[in-house]
Amino acid sequence: MAGVEVRTLTDGGQPAEQTAHALAEFFAAAKQTLEIAVYDFKLPPDLDEIVRGALLDAHERGVGIRLAYNLDHAKAVPVPPPPSTNPDLLEADPFPTAAIPGVPDLMHHKYVVRDKASVWTGSVNWTADSWTREENVAITVDSPGLAARYLADFEQLWTTREVSRTGKVETAPVDGMRAWFCPGRGEKLAHRIAKAIGSARRRVRIASPVISSAPILATLAQVACDGKVDLAGVVDATQVEEVFEQWRENGNVEWKSPLLRTALTRAPFSGKLSTPYTPESVHDYMHAKVTVADDVVFVGSFNLSHSGEMNAENVLELHDPQIAERLAAFIDEVRARYPAVQIPAEPSPVRGIPADTKHIPPPHPDS
Repeated sequence: MAGVEVRTLTDGGQPAEQTAHALAEFFAAAKQTLEIAVYDFKLPPDLDEIVRGALLDAHERGVGIRLAYNLDHAKAVPVPPPPSTNPDLLEADPFPTAAIPGVPDLMHHKYVVRDKASVWTGSVNWTADSWTREENVAITVDSPGLAARYLADFEQLWTTREVSRTGKVETAPVDGMRAWFCPGRGEKLAHRIAKAIGSARRRVRIASPVISSAPILATLAQVACDGKVDLAGVVDATQVEEVFEQWRENGNVEWKSPLLRTALTRAPFSGKLSTPYTPESVHDYMHAKVTVADDVVFVGSFNLSHSGEMNAENVLELHDPQIAERLAAFIDEVRARYPAVQIPAEPSPVRGIPADTKHIPPPHPDS
């Protein structure tokens, strides 16, 4: 597809400077405007000099820059892990910024709109670990029509400063692509991906840290049981285990467990045993968010999760055999690195009372 460039990142597969310079080059080409929505922006000094330096250079030559970021809040269970953005540092920049409260839902975008004509998007946060220790996908597109959709979403973020009031953007095709934004189109997006999976005739490939969206789970379980389509994928095993634990503790969503167990055991799914989150630990998650169904690709910031439907997220839908082949191969490469995902044992009833009814805390957003 003309005007589309795909970048894939793997754990240990590239130096951080490679992504830093790619972002800087994207900024350097700006002549008029840069609109940025990024969940996590915290870089060590050498990388920050490259990325923030390119933004400051753009500002100095008269480019209008606006940057929106997620304002963190405490989470009982880090699925997905919280950002490490330093608000004070961003607010000190000489261009306008907007802190979008991640309460109760996250501002989870990682996109840039340049000169109302080009878009950088995908799953890549702006951190050193994201660029060196995680699996991720970034995609750039030159298309004024597509850029207009991203600008519409950005203006909703910028003017309302509320996640729940964003994502109400047209989803009709533009230049052969569709842009989907959550939460405004979150439910429709989940059903769109589920339909593509259910309609596939040759292959389905999934890369997602977790999978908890009901329509997607149900369709994946059905396709896995039918065994008629080449279905395979990769998840973050540590985060999946955390999700199962959340479901066990919250009886309201325990019904999802059999669906996820079926999908992950009836089809060859691998799981990356990432490091459990702490602020000081390495952040080495399986972080790519890609679905390939035959020649259809969904790629962006959206985990295949229920909370993803309610967060501020974006997904690019492309119908392109070459891009589909490349990203399916990327998913196969990643899943080959890791063992088959291990599913936690089902809890045993205690004195006739199901384990998931003994203690029911408030549901976590990612469940």
